[in-house]
Amino acid sequence: MNKIMIAVKEVHPQDICMYKKGSFYHVYDKDANIMAYFFGYKIKEIRGGEIQAGFPQVSLQKVLNKLEEYQINYVVMDRRNQYDVDFKKNFALANQYELYCRLARKYTNCLKRIDKLSRFLKENIHKEEFLELISRLEKIAYERRKV
Repeated sequence: MNKIMIAVKEVHPQDICMYKKGSFYHVYDKDANIMAYFFGYKIKEIRGGEIQAGFPQVSLQKVLNKLEEYQINYVVMDRRNQYDVDFKKNFALANQYELYCRLARKYTNCLKRIDKLSRFLKENIHKEEFLELISRLEKIAYERRKV
């Protein structure tokens, strides 16, 4: 994030901060986890372990509606306008930002583990023991589904 975005987040630590750049909105770090949790947006790792998610401008109203439904504060800014606030919503003490930060972090950490396992399986698909391994994984997965 650039210095302005860091300063904005310091002023709005309990808000999802969305930055418009061209025809997309971008969110970073904890906010990116929340967007992935609610909308399935892909998280991209950028410099220094920082994460980012983005969505097209046409999805903004859908995003705002969902955030309001779940009472999560937000701030929407446009880079072209020197990061002036275009829209914001503040639920004050009813803000659920921290709750969804925790849920979203757990969700995205699980997705990372699944992706890592998937990469491992793909890298080892030609090994002799692969069929035995995948059969064991399927057995575990399908046993749990019956419970």
